Amino acid sequence: MGWTGKLLHVDLTRGTCERREIPTEILHAYLGGRGLGVRLMRDYFRLDPFDPDMPIIFAVGPLCGTNSPTAARLACVSRSPLTGTIYDCSAGGRFAWRLKGAGVDALFITGQSARPVFLAVDGARAELLPAESLWGKGVKETVASLAGRGSVTAIGPAGENGVLFANIMMGEGNSIGRGGLGAVMGAKRLKAITVQGEGTTPVADRERFDAARADVMRLFRASPVIFGELGISEYGTPALVDLMAQRRMAPTENFRATFFADSGNYSGPAIKRECGAKKEGCYGCPIQCKKASAQGEALPEYETVNHFGALNGISDLHAIVRANSLCNELGMDTISAAATLSAFGEARGRFPDASEVAGLLADIAYRSGDGELLSLGSRRLAEHLGRREVSMSVKSLELPAYDPRGAYGMALAYATSNRGGCHLRAYPISHEILRKPVPTDRFSFSGKARIIKIAEDVNAAVDSLVACKFAFFGATLEEYGELLTAVTGVEYGPEALKAIGERIYLTERFYNCENGFSRADDTLPERFFTEPGSGGEGIDVPPVDRERFEEELRKYYRIRGLDENGAFGGRNILEELP
Repeated sequence: MGWTGKLLHVDLTRGTCERREIPTEILHAYLGGRGLGVRLMRDYFRLDPFDPDMPIIFAVGPLCGTNSPTAARLACVSRSPLTGTIYDCSAGGRFAWRLKGAGVDALFITGQSARPVFLAVDGARAELLPAESLWGKGVKETVASLAGRGSVTAIGPAGENGVLFANIMMGEGNSIGRGGLGAVMGAKRLKAITVQGEGTTPVADRERFDAARADVMRLFRASPVIFGELGISEYGTPALVDLMAQRRMAPTENFRATFFADSGNYSGPAIKRECGAKKEGCYGCPIQCKKASAQGEALPEYETVNHFGALNGISDLHAIVRANSLCNELGMDTISAAATLSAFGEARGRFPDASEVAGLLADIAYRSGDGELLSLGSRRLAEHLGRREVSMSVKSLELPAYDPRGAYGMALAYATSNRGGCHLRAYPISHEILRKPVPTDRFSFSGKARIIKIAEDVNAAVDSLVACKFAFFGATLEEYGELLTAVTGVEYGPEALKAIGERIYLTERFYNCENGFSRADDTLPERFFTEPGSGGEGIDVPPVDRERFEEELRKYYRIRGLDENGAFGGRNILEELP
């Protein structure tokens, strides 16, 4: 119950597709999604991201295929060419639902095709088909050409050309973003995957499931973040624009400032007013946080509007929307693209104006002109220009739109994230930013090591269920544990799920340590320790206290059972794990 127990193994070099069994104990120990993908990487994590034998894994969770809220999702797992870390990214849409309906918990794709191909999965049948006619095409045209085959996920020119922050785009408009997994897919000459599946996921205890689902929906409706005054359902994630301005922690001009006076031009209400935003969302999701224009064009998320906006000193909403659409069409991560442009702008002494952005993005995707260097991401660009300090990244992953000087839990979370500078590994936003009154401890490290450790474990479990993190602005692991228990017939309480999350986090950390990552990588760009943010309206935003940061990092290591270098003291923890 909950799992199919099947994996579709695709060898692009040999041109073969075969179904294999996944041991039940692995499914119970790692659930699915991120956890299953990370476990399946055990024999491959040392390979170079572009090694033909490096797998790229698409894995659903045990709740997918049921009407569990926000569970029509999957995780894509491989090793990032941008960061070198183990990498996963979650995305929603019908693709995940149909993949589960085709009778598999995971696609495991390895090898390299001699020519461009796409993988077509139709129920129990899977085959590799020629894709030369699609190579070089944008995402929309590729999806339209394959739409008759069910749900589509594809790369654009950026993935084909090896842009280190290339995305894999879902046909419904979602993206497997960040980390450059689109470039891994492109190196394999795999243009797209289509999937059609009509199977259903049985539920072991329907009465218990219905009660658990009702509890989740009740908590959603009571949440001020989901349906309440913050309005993620109403305005999407750009509802955060005004809040981050109030908190004085909106990254501006490559993080040289933390307040942008014109951010109201691209706030949630402004986007709704100017673009006629209408609600959309992942398949079967009650939150419907995504927004589209009156013409059906996908509208940008909070990270995107801030980074193509304040981070580059641009206030033109329509230019920001165009940049978002172009990144989606070319298949590029909006956060890394905008942050790399911002680093480039600081290094050359001038940020791009609104009219320049589209041309620069096209140059990145096709690796022409300045785009050849920009396609490598901000760290490599900054090093090439002799200006290492302008890359606002951790482990080579560009930071998202929460300035760490405004929330010290986020500062620690950026540093300890296994995939690099990411807000979603621990996501302490609800604790430090969204509560009212504004928490006074957001400028304190006290207790943050334990908070971040627990949050990382919880989120690893959430990413393996696979559920959306926005669901946890209302529900908790207790309610989702009830859903999982009802579906699978196996008891999963909150503590059991946190233990699974810890197992996944430690596995990822071990992979990274084996690949050369250490305490030296668990830090922030120097700017945050030496330069203040933009104070105002009674708020002072000082630099992060380096001594307290280091002290809390040491506490974090102790709580995690790591040595003083953030490693495992010579232990091979894989020998201790299922």
